[in-house]
Amino acid sequence: MSISTRQQSVETSHGVLAVEESGEGEIPLLLIHGNSSCRGVFRHQMQGRLAENYRLIAFDLPGHGQSSNAPDPIRTYTRPGLADAAIELLGRLGVTEAIIFGWSLGGHIAIEMVHRFPGMRALMITGTPPVGRNDMAQGFAGSPHSGLASRENLSEAEIETFLRAIFGTSAEPFLREAMARTDGRFRKRLFEAARAGEGVDQRLTVESMTIPIAVVNGAADGIVNLDYIDSVAYPNLWDGQCYRLAGAGHAPFWETPSAFNPILDRFLSDIAAANR
Repeated sequence: MSISTRQQSVETSHGVLAVEESGEGEIPLLLIHGNSSCRGVFRHQMQGRLAENYRLIAFDLPGHGQSSNAPDPIRTYTRPGLADAAIELLGRLGVTEAIIFGWSLGGHIAIEMVHRFPGMRALMITGTPPVGRNDMAQGFAGSPHSGLASRENLSEAEIETFLRAIFGTSAEPFLREAMARTDGRFRKRLFEAARAGEGVDQRLTVESMTIPIAVVNGAADGIVNLDYIDSVAYPNLWDGQCYRLAGAGHAPFWETPSAFNPILDRFLSDIAAANR
């Protein structure tokens, strides 16, 4: 099945953001994509059965997809800057409460939002190690794309290597186009800011959260350290476990939506019931 979506451009202080929505529901779900990707990676959620019961909102980060490049890259292209962009977007859409799903960098952005957006009702992360300031390296595994995620300019061959590391053989042409389109200043500035210590200590933030958090990863993810992710002391871990989906890598919601979406559906249902 395929559900139609609603698209618009929203002006923010971080640039003009391309936004896509589907479905209707009490508490919307905001989906945040990863480094050098785009909102289209959430196609199997936005256009699937989830939209029959929930309002889903996806957008292209500044410097990505159909969004404009940031007018002030120094301000915007950091985890705190991107969190502010997401919160400003929600405000422009009239959203005061939301559940957040963040994938990879999107998860790090979502964690930055925890203390900035009081309307966050729950969080799901995928491919996102909640790393502390002194254990950042522990959260990641060696990968062929190491170094490319922070490189300003990527060659054709490097784009292919980056894509393969993230999506394996499941990448479609639009994902390659999204990577080639991404503002190279985004990658460079993002990692410069992280090395300078900008943003919250993500492990401490997650370990002090009071809202529910769901953790769902691909069992074959070669980019993150799954054992590290499982070792974090989540105080309110949904379902009491960190999920690992068989046959999936860094983007299980894209690679194996038939396994991922029912978990996301149950999570949304539980959070909606708890907030009634």
